[in-house]
Amino acid sequence: MGTLTLPVLDAEDVVWLRDQEALPAAARVAALALGRRVGLDEQRCAEVALAVSEAATNLRRHAVEGSFLLRAVRTPSDAGLEFVTLDEGPGMADIAHALSDGTSTAGTLGIGLGTISRLADSFDLHSLPGRGTVLTARFWQREAAVRMAALGRPVVEGLTRTITGEEVCGDAWAARHARGGHPAAPAPAPVSAAPRPVRDERLGWAQLTGYRQPVTPGPEPERGGAGPGGPDALLVLLCDGLGHGPLAGRAAQAAVTAFRDTRAEQPEAIIGEIHKALRGGRGGAVAVVRVEPEAGTLAFCGVGNVSTYVVDPATGTRRSLPSAPGIVGHQLPTLRTVRQQLPRNSAVIMHSDGLTERWRAEAMPGFLERTPLVAAAQLLREAGVRRDDAGVVVAKGPW
Repeated sequence: MGTLTLPVLDAEDVVWLRDQEALPAAARVAALALGRRVGLDEQRCAEVALAVSEAATNLRRHAVEGSFLLRAVRTPSDAGLEFVTLDEGPGMADIAHALSDGTSTAGTLGIGLGTISRLADSFDLHSLPGRGTVLTARFWQREAAVRMAALGRPVVEGLTRTITGEEVCGDAWAARHARGGHPAAPAPAPVSAAPRPVRDERLGWAQLTGYRQPVTPGPEPERGGAGPGGPDALLVLLCDGLGHGPLAGRAAQAAVTAFRDTRAEQPEAIIGEIHKALRGGRGGAVAVVRVEPEAGTLAFCGVGNVSTYVVDPATGTRRSLPSAPGIVGHQLPTLRTVRQQLPRNSAVIMHSDGLTERWRAEAMPGFLERTPLVAAAQLLREAGVRRDDAGVVVAKGPW
């Protein structure tokens, strides 16, 4: 069996904008500035501004408790822009109609969500009628869009949000590759530049609704086995810096730096390296997951108040992975790694105590069929609290 590809992006949450009269204008100005910062040309920036204005105006005029997140996304060779909207209702009963050509809401620019989906290189949406909607759109420069289309959608994505009144978030997440317990292999050479791919005029029904088309049953691929370089593994970190504000943010970013820089490839060893990096500072709660898709296994180690679950989308069942009490950087307990098999098509969800644990997967039908970013945003919308920093990560891929 060949080696799996597990696309991973780095993301920087640049600004959260709340529902207020100036939201559309503020979002447009911020998006133009960020687009230029990440290297989008003027034509692409204009397309971003159009999509952002429509989405923010929809949010302002028709949603309850809307929020707009603008962020930068990066690979080792490219940078792009992404926005996320989430709200507390009223939701969409007919997503396919909302995304059809010519459908827009009163008071907007009139281009409709369908046009936003075509302007974006990646677009996804999930709505719970009566409760709320999450929408995401990602924009690359043309050459980068070709490279990203070849890689496929990311298998892990996350979000952070500051406590009310703070500008720096004390939660942070990161993801990277490991290969067979050894340092990650060099990234493949960039694909040669080519014209931006032509987008389908309409998204398919499965993309719009979250429901899969019926397929003819067939034998499932065997787990185990690996390509010549050994199986790909995915490493995911979530850190909740102690307290909140700049010092908590500094601790969380130190954890991310240590996670990326260390040659360690197993969760226990990685947390040990993060512990060294956080000494003398705030410290924090840290959890690290290692997913090995070919073997269908997961290894987990956590310290402090980070909640980690394996969720089976077919049943909604979630299985909690236990973290040890302690503070990384201060009081490190004896580390213990939990190893277990992953149910097929399962999702790994990690979040800080800025989200309550009272969410239920079955109460959000279809959300784990969406991209990991939409799933993370829906969890934040459903379970996030404003009295603490919030961080949530979702990993879902070919396992």
